[in-house]
Amino acid sequence: MECGPALPDSLVLEIFLHLPHDAVLSAGLTCRQWLAVSRDEFLWRELFYSYYRIPRTVPRHPASVSWYREFKRLYDCIPCEEVQTLTEHHDQVLHLAFSHRGHRFSSCSKDCTIKLWDTERPDGIISLVHSSSMLHFNWAYTQFSQFNADDSLLLVSGVYLGPHQSSSGEIAVISLDNYTLLSRVRNKPYDVFGCWLNESHLISGNLHWIGNITSCSVFWLNKAFQDIESENVNVVKRLFQIQNVNASTVRTVMVAHSRRHDNPDLLLDYEAQSLARAQSRARAPRSGPHQTLHFDLGGTDSEEDGSGEEEEEEEEERLRRQGPATPRLPQPTSSGLEVLQRCRGAGSAELEAEATVARMMGRAYTKTPDPSLITASAPGEGEDKTYLLFTTGSLTYSPHQIGIKRIMPDQMSTSGPVLGGERSSEEFFDSLDHVIDIHGHIIGMGLSPDHRYLYVNSRAWPAGCVISDPMCPPPIAEEIDLHVIDLKNLREEKMILRSHKAYTPNDECFFIFLDVSRDFVASGAEDKHGYIWDRHYNICLARLAHQDVVNCVAFSPADQELLLSASDDSTIKVWRSPRMVRLARTPGPRRNLLPSWFTRYKTPATSTRSTTTAAAAATPTPAVEEQEEEERDGIMLNHEQYRRAIRGAKRT
Repeated sequence: MECGPALPDSLVLEIFLHLPHDAVLSAGLTCRQWLAVSRDEFLWRELFYSYYRIPRTVPRHPASVSWYREFKRLYDCIPCEEVQTLTEHHDQVLHLAFSHRGHRFSSCSKDCTIKLWDTERPDGIISLVHSSSMLHFNWAYTQFSQFNADDSLLLVSGVYLGPHQSSSGEIAVISLDNYTLLSRVRNKPYDVFGCWLNESHLISGNLHWIGNITSCSVFWLNKAFQDIESENVNVVKRLFQIQNVNASTVRTVMVAHSRRHDNPDLLLDYEAQSLARAQSRARAPRSGPHQTLHFDLGGTDSEEDGSGEEEEEEEEERLRRQGPATPRLPQPTSSGLEVLQRCRGAGSAELEAEATVARMMGRAYTKTPDPSLITASAPGEGEDKTYLLFTTGSLTYSPHQIGIKRIMPDQMSTSGPVLGGERSSEEFFDSLDHVIDIHGHIIGMGLSPDHRYLYVNSRAWPAGCVISDPMCPPPIAEEIDLHVIDLKNLREEKMILRSHKAYTPNDECFFIFLDVSRDFVASGAEDKHGYIWDRHYNICLARLAHQDVVNCVAFSPADQELLLSASDDSTIKVWRSPRMVRLARTPGPRRNLLPSWFTRYKTPATSTRSTTTAAAAATPTPAVEEQEEEERDGIMLNHEQYRRAIRGAKRT
């Protein structure tokens, strides 16, 4: 059979520019010429910007090698397909944490258990390894966990029930060799959570009330376990003592290690992108209110098709009127509850006088800050720095500021004299080295893997609001804003990500944990979904459905195409990318790809690796990328179709 004259490449390209991406891929299987044109870089650049609606002034991801592969990365490598649901918890699941190697993760729940899970089974199924109940320690529930740097110890934070129904926090340290309890540390208020400073030392908090709305937060450095030398060596040391005014308290402590010679996973320029988007909006015609885009990434149960838009709008309207269908258990903050009790007999004039005196005391009895401790530095300059990050406030008890305090090298261990012994008698408060005001109720924080950027969930206050009463915080928006703070330059980036929502009143304690991988950021929400954004392009790529509030999400540090989500519906859902799901279902020899995916970044159990080393090992080599590229035939085309098309092209 004779073939007619071929169309010029330029005409085929012009036709392809008017087709959707899936039609371009299908048309590319017709013959060799169309296959070559369907991989044209100019074509995929146009398809990329038009499909994801990104301003053309925003450059391509710095690590990408082609527009075609970049389109595939956003379309095919997002963990948006549910592959497993874990139902072993019997109450709300509050937090998830991966080990640094990614071979295990822990989960905390209102059922007062801490559970450990294995992610390295050859069949890809996640299984329960260990479960411990903290009820016999008089805990109400477990709320947070974190692995130490070498994955040998697990920090578990929970709510401890004291006498007369009082509650405070407590931190337990569990050995992962034999699951024995090594130590318990008091932690007040309980939403300080606690964190690891290094492999063997953890940070906790304590709260001392000075007046009705004035208090003092103390950070303590604790050795994780006692040994033979503990008789002569301190196991606890005071780090810092911070004055709290207007009923605020320190909460949610985290440690960030800022490296002098950093090699960031992703260097963000949100300011330039914000300007590009503003220019794009100025050129675009006026339209209705902003609508968040969600892209259909080929998931098996995608809810983003047009068939359910009306039902979804009705559901959102009902949630706006009534709040979540299954209400969260009220959790008034420990600090807020104590403040309310203290203020019952105090008048507004008395509280205002106390606030004035507290500010005067703070100026007179706070150690003078050293500006050289936290000066912003360019990459490659200065020195390695360790920062203690936490939420705080100065206007009301709702956390609305990020406090930053540098930890010096001689403060990394409990050995030596207690910090503060060198002070004069007139200095008993430590100053904050840096404060960033978010102007809203902070409900979550997460660090990027390289510790360069801090992502903050917050619900904004009304613009221009004035707080006259610290016990009456301003109303907060339902929309959750995701702020980005550059810890190298100590500034907030201009771009704010938004898609998710929350409905809990501002006088209740709630926390939505977010997580950051090399390329993506994910967060839970009270609208019964988790969300995934691309860090470079600042677009929301996927929604992950649950039956109730999504409290936490967690990326595997070994592979960002594996994501977990925890919900008030008592389940943990496991999400993988369409690419990995397709490879797992491929028959024949390719079936062995899944175990190799799990073991690609596996380290021997006897070795000890730093976070930096593990992150470097998690980057696939070019050879591995090429092998994966050979195993993939396109974004949504199966292997058999591809082989038939190639055979037809050869005959032509």
